[in-house]
Amino acid sequence: MFKYSNTNKRYYTLDYYYKNRFGCKVCKINLDANFTCPNIDGTKGVGGCIYCLNGSSDFKKKVSLLEQFYERKEIMLNKWPNSNLIGYFQANTNTYDTVDNLKKRYELILRQDNVVGLSIATRADSISDDVFDYLCELNKRTYLTIELGLQTIHEDTAKIINRCHSLECFDNMVKRLRDNNIDVVVHIINGLPYESKDMMLKTIRHLNTLDIQGIKIHMLSIVKGTKLYKMYQDKPFKILTRDEYIDIVCDQIELLNDSIVIHRLTGDPIKEALVEPNWILNKIDVLNGIDKELKRRNTYQGIRKNSIQINE
Repeated sequence: MFKYSNTNKRYYTLDYYYKNRFGCKVCKINLDANFTCPNIDGTKGVGGCIYCLNGSSDFKKKVSLLEQFYERKEIMLNKWPNSNLIGYFQANTNTYDTVDNLKKRYELILRQDNVVGLSIATRADSISDDVFDYLCELNKRTYLTIELGLQTIHEDTAKIINRCHSLECFDNMVKRLRDNNIDVVVHIINGLPYESKDMMLKTIRHLNTLDIQGIKIHMLSIVKGTKLYKMYQDKPFKILTRDEYIDIVCDQIELLNDSIVIHRLTGDPIKEALVEPNWILNKIDVLNGIDKELKRRNTYQGIRKNSIQINE
C-alpha cells in the first residue's frame, strides 16, 4: 500500500490528506465570484487562454455568492453529513481585484458554518503586493491554498495557448508564496497542441524542483465557443486517446514527488459543448484505468522521482 493512502490508491489523494489534517471528510464548494482576468480584459491579453470559455460557469452571474454556497453545501452534506467545507473560488482569476472587494467575498464565505478554509484559483501574474499582504494575513487565521494555473513549462506552448506570463513569473510567485508558508496547488494540462509525451513529463520534473503542495492534472478538452475550437477546425492536431492519456498520467505519477497531494487526475468538461475527446466524459472509467495501470505496473507515486532520464 502507498504510504499516504488508506484505500487501494497508489498515489497521495486529496481525500486522504484532508481526513488526516482535519480528522473528517472535507468538501470543496466551488464558487463563481464574478471576477474577470487580466488575460481577458486587455491588461495582459484579450480573449483569455485559447481553451477558456470566457464567462462560463455552473451558476449564472445573477446568482449571489451565498446562494451558490448554500446550494452546493446542501448537495455535499446530503452525500457526506458532518463534513467540513472549503470555499473554492474557482471561476476566472480570483485575486484580480482590490483588497476591499476580495475581503467582501472571502470573509463572507469564511463566516459560514463548517467552513475551515479557502482555496483560491488565480494566475502567477495577478497577485498585487497589497493583495499578497492580505493573503499572508488570511493564511495565519484559516487554512488557505492558492491554486496557480501553469499548464506547461514550455514557453512555445505557452505562446500557442496565449497564457501571457512566463515560467519565471510562475516560479517566482511559487517561491514568494512558500516563503510565507502559503500552500500552492498547480494546474497542468496534458495533450496541449503539439506537445510530446516527453514534454509533458518534463513539466512534472520541473514541478518536483519547486516547493508545491498539490497538483491538478487535466486532459485538454476542446469545447465550442473557444479559440481552441476554431484552431482545431482550421488545422486539426493530435488528440490523446484514452489509453495514451492513462499511460502519460501513470508516468507522471511515478515521477511526481510522493509528498505532493494529487487533487485531480482528469477534467470535467461541459458535456453539451464538448467536441473532443469524448472519452473524457466517462471520468470513472479514466480513473479506474489509471488505478488498473498502476497496479499492472506494480508501481506508485514517486517511485521514479529521482530519475534523471530525459527521453522516456
